[in-house]
Parts: sequence; C-alpha cells; structure tokens
Amino acid sequence: MGRFAQYIQDSIPKLAGFGVRVLVALAVFFIGRIVIRWIQKLVRRSLERSSADKGVEQFVDSFLKFGLYSLLIFSIAAKFGVDTASVAALVASGGVAIGLALQGSLSNFAGGVLLLILKPFEVGDYIVEDTNKNEGTVKEIQIFYTKLSTIDNKTIVIPNGMLTNSSLTNATAKAERRLDLKISISYQAELRKAKALIEEILTTDPCVMKDEEINVFVDELADSAVILGARAWVKNEEFWPTRWRLLETIKLSLDEQGIEIPYPQLTVHVEGNR
Repeated sequence: MGRFAQYIQDSIPKLAGFGVRVLVALAVFFIGRIVIRWIQKLVRRSLERSSADKGVEQFVDSFLKFGLYSLLIFSIAAKFGVDTASVAALVASGGVAIGLALQGSLSNFAGGVLLLILKPFEVGDYIVEDTNKNEGTVKEIQIFYTKLSTIDNKTIVIPNGMLTNSSLTNATAKAERRLDLKISISYQAELRKAKALIEEILTTDPCVMKDEEINVFVDELADSAVILGARAWVKNEEFWPTRWRLLETIKLSLDEQGIEIPYPQLTVHVEGNR
C-alpha cells in the first residue's frame, strides 16, 4: 500500500500536466473551429462577390473545411507530443496503400473537380443520370458527392465518379425546350379538321413561342387510331404547366367538335359455317 500511495503521489504531476494538455487541446479545438468557420465565411463571401458558380462555391467550401480540420487535428496531435515528422513519413510511405484503400473516394474527388471544370451541369439544373435513372434538381456539388432533390422532395446522393463516368441528360441546360405531343384520333374522324384545331390551340396559347416553328403532322397510322404529332417551343420553366394545359385543352376541344379519341380495340370477324 505504501508503494502504491507513493506511485500515485509521484504520478500526480504527470496527471496534472496531462490534464492541462487536454484542456489546452480542447481550447485549441474550439477556438480553431471558430476560426475555420470564419475563414469559410470569408471565402464564401469572396466567391459570391466574384460571381463564381454555385457549384464551385460549394466544392471549395467543402474542400476547405476538410483541409482545415485535418490541419487542426494534426496540430493538436503535435501538442500531445506526437512526432509529426514520423507521422508525415508514415503517411508518405503508406501513400500507395492509402491510395488503393481510398480509390473510390479519390475517384469521386477527381470526378468533382472534372464536374466543376467541364460543367455538364450547374446547381439548379434538372438532370437525369442515365445509368440508374436517377433524376432531380442539383442542389449541392460537394467534394465526393452531388445531391439531387426530386420532385417529391427526396434527396438523392450520387458519387461524383459515377456522374463523370456515365451519360446524363441535362433537361434545363437551354432556355427553350421543344414540346412534343402525340394525340390519337379515330380513322373515321376528319383529319384536316383535327389538325387545324390542334394548330389553333398551339398558336393561341400564351406560353407557346410564336417566333419558333409550330408543327402538326400525322406521326403514325396505328392499329386503332391515327396518331397526330404536335411540336412547339416553350420556355424551360414553363414546359410542364404548358404541356398539361395543352393536353387538357386539346381533349376538351376534340370532344366539343365530335372528334373521337379511340382506345385500343380489336375487330373480330366470325365467318358462318360452310
């Protein structure tokens, strides 16, 4: 018991010194976190003043946060007596192994850089990732991932490497978008009358661009109906409301004019007994 008490008594200075270092480390961490947030805020304001792309702003902010926190943790470790030179040498010697272990993450990081350089899309664009059919509005482009928001308010997180290695469709890259409609009418209906009616609806709609070509044509002679095609141009943000409104107007107008929109049907002829 005497030796144990003596050991505790001799260890008190060391424990006190260790406790002081822990308190200093915590203080450094919290102060460092405040400084990191201040630097992030300063960089964000600088990027906003320079009218930088929103995706670039998000990527730089995410990368800056990751790098500054890594530096902060490395500095705190040095305060506890960790040999930083040995750590750096260990990291350098294990670079190949780390690279292989983080191959996917490095690929996503490189993909994020390529997305910002090549700009196949920007924050706010509506994209469709063709491989897995993920689609939505781009909300964030981070270091490793890109976040999409779907029309039903879900969040899709896609690795940047996947976006750079697969085809995608940017539905909002242009200010205008062509509206394609298909309308079925009966073979017994007056074809010219139906075409004239649809063309009039398109030309009188306020959202259809009058300086662009408007076409109404026979697209297909199907089994149960004549398929009419209609093409017009609208502004991108008005695409879906205009499409829904035109389809409803065309249906009601065809009904008023007695032009039948048939459903798939099969006519069977039965021969009598010979």
